[in-house]
Amino acid sequence: MSQYYNARRFSNLYNPESKEPFKLSRSKIDLFLNCPKCFYLDRRLGIGRPPGFPFSLNSAVDTLLKQEFDIYRANGSKHPLIEKYGVDAQPVDHNDLNKWRHNFTGIQHLHEPTNLLIFGAIDDLWENSNGEYIVVDYKATSKNEEITELNKDWQDGYKRQMEIYQWLLRQNGYKVSDTGYFVYCNGKTDREAFDGKLDFDVTLIPYTGSGDWVEKAILNAHKCLNSSDIPNANPDCDYCSYVKEAKTF
Repeated sequence: MSQYYNARRFSNLYNPESKEPFKLSRSKIDLFLNCPKCFYLDRRLGIGRPPGFPFSLNSAVDTLLKQEFDIYRANGSKHPLIEKYGVDAQPVDHNDLNKWRHNFTGIQHLHEPTNLLIFGAIDDLWENSNGEYIVVDYKATSKNEEITELNKDWQDGYKRQMEIYQWLLRQNGYKVSDTGYFVYCNGKTDREAFDGKLDFDVTLIPYTGSGDWVEKAILNAHKCLNSSDIPNANPDCDYCSYVKEAKTF
């Protein structure tokens, strides 16, 4: 089993000598932006960050939201949340939607200057009356405050996530609205009892994205992968800071 695992682990690493396209996910581009050293260790040397706990509840919310919006997609009608916020959109059907939603395929684009196959899995796709596709992302959390905007530093990754999806769709020749939406589900904790269910406040948060940074990020990530030297860590990287401090003992 360990030999099989190691074979799979190292088959997914970047090889500067290879002529085959190298798959680079949206999340790995974000890893590069967060810390080039962690990115290099992960994609070039096969040393990934320790995995976090799986967000099973978030995954359940994602699945249920997809099923719910798919009902309105099949009927060709607007979801009540879209109606509530007066958005010019409705869930759109597309032959490749299931593939675009799959984590290991997603929507893809071969970036020819670097031979990197960029991909990312979207949550949902809507369409407005101008025939533009609208990227929609689901988020689930439980905060005491009402969530009506993405105004925290740690939410910048959410914004980049949407911008890469918009960029990928455009690279595939689709008309895409600059404005995407986050369906944000905030679990309520002010109930008297659990009673076997968790209620959510659901808000629809618009975000106007710009993919101007994506091309530069891909080129820089490619340059990083081709280097023979491990890059410096981001001074704000908690993982690298932990390793540095651990070495002092």
